[in-house]
Amino acid sequence: MAKIFKDLVVSVEKIEGYCPVFTPGQSFHLKEGYKLVAHIPVCFHALQSLSPYYVALSRGADPRDLGLAGPEGDAFVQCLDPHQITGGGTVIFRIKIAGKMA
Repeated sequence: MAKIFKDLVVSVEKIEGYCPVFTPGQSFHLKEGYKLVAHIPVCFHALQSLSPYYVALSRGADPRDLGLAGPEGDAFVQCLDPHQITGGGTVIFRIKIAGKMA
């Protein structure tokens, strides 16, 4: 039996501090539950913040049930860099189902 995975779009919503990799508005995709598709550099540290949730979200889990939902119902996570301490940048990502209207 084939498993159905929803494609996810991960977009940079906001950056607190300075991130040398991302700028707000950039995005990349997670296709078929496991394929990273990006036409921009993707920070490996950022992927660590997505790894606990991407499978559940790609299988249709409701972000509200995971405690990740913003006001519009999309999921939000942030990278692991505590910019207040490191001087780097904390990136906030929006994760939504590909093709879903905002």
